[in-house]
Amino acid sequence: MPPTKSSAIRAAMAANDWRKAISLASKLPRLDKHRCAILDAQGAYTNARFYVQIGKDPAQLIEAGRVALIERFGTAP
Repeated sequence: MPPTKSSAIRAAMAANDWRKAISLASKLPRLDKHRCAILDAQGAYTNARFYVQIGKDPAQLIEAGRVALIERFGTAP
């Protein structure tokens, strides 16, 4: 049986690969209240200069996305 998307996200979290975990999570349809933080973090990874131009700190957005992943998927195994 292939791994689930959430198990792949948790594995990336456990490996401390937050970029991969955020990228995987950003493709999920149901992120509930964590959706904006995760999508903003993904955008900050892929286009940091844009977020700087609109006055947002990419590092803060990425940290908020990391916190949202932990809240949404639990701590990494």
